[in-house]
Amino acid sequence: MNTKLNRSDFILLAIIIGVTSLFNVWQYYVYGNDLLEYIVDIPTYIVMACIAIGLFMYWLLPNFLLKKTNYFLLISLAIIILTVTGFIENLAGYWSCENDCRTYPIWHRALLDGLFAGADNVGIPLGILLTKKFYESQTQVIKIQKQQKENELKLLRSQLDPHFLFNNLNTLDALIDSNADKAKEYINRLSLIYRYLIQTKDAEVMELSEEMNLADNYMFLIQTRFGDDYSFQINKNIDFLNKFLPTGAIQALLENVVKHNKASGENKVHVVIDIDEDRLTVMNLKSNSTKTKDSLGTGLLNLKARYELLSKELPQIEETEAEYKISIPIIKLSN
Repeated sequence: MNTKLNRSDFILLAIIIGVTSLFNVWQYYVYGNDLLEYIVDIPTYIVMACIAIGLFMYWLLPNFLLKKTNYFLLISLAIIILTVTGFIENLAGYWSCENDCRTYPIWHRALLDGLFAGADNVGIPLGILLTKKFYESQTQVIKIQKQQKENELKLLRSQLDPHFLFNNLNTLDALIDSNADKAKEYINRLSLIYRYLIQTKDAEVMELSEEMNLADNYMFLIQTRFGDDYSFQINKNIDFLNKFLPTGAIQALLENVVKHNKASGENKVHVVIDIDEDRLTVMNLKSNSTKTKDSLGTGLLNLKARYELLSKELPQIEETEAEYKISIPIIKLSN
């Protein structure tokens, strides 16, 4: 929370203190107070209230609550500020009534009265001001978080497209010379994928059914590129209604399979996609050429970062010598 006062804060304080001062003037008039009490008491109240609020906003709260929390010092110093400012105001009022200051109440009583007076004079304007500042800070935080979230999501999504394009251009170039009909179908599937990416470039999540359509097209590209080296099996155990995934999530998982598994001879890569109520799991048998890495690839790191922005649950990875399994949460609108 920013405790520095802006123009609207000063206007708000001026209104609150001004209205309070007018009520005091009216009360003095009803009770028939002398002119000296008007001249001394009202300005003293205004000055002491402004000093106390200034100390709270520019010194006490920033140093003992926001920068370094110390509740003992915060409370102790707050009591001292309220007591001193209230004591000065009470003393000025006692003097303006033409009383002998030597007859002022004994010290412990005077300090207690000063604390009550300070809390009474400062409590309402300071409370309203802090409420306003808190609301403004929360609004600003929400705005910043929303903008940051949008920027990060767009950045992470943009990192997928160049990688995806790089993996397919060489395949398409070779396919044009060897099988023109297959090349046309390849281009058609590739265009469907890119049309999907372009249409969903600003979407944080997409329907599970749309993501599975993207997966079908992407698996076609993989099987066209590698032939029988890769096989896919999809187990759909749920209704896709009201279920979502981060846009392009399945593509990232399938890219990861191809990146880390190179089939050779009889050692084929079999991929199973299981879709349950809460999670989508991609499991593949690891090829002999697979090299285990301690860190995730760029695509999975991006996917994990996107889930951190969209959901409380994160992808889970299980790896053995024979298989690699990654499970991602399915996002529901009710979440």
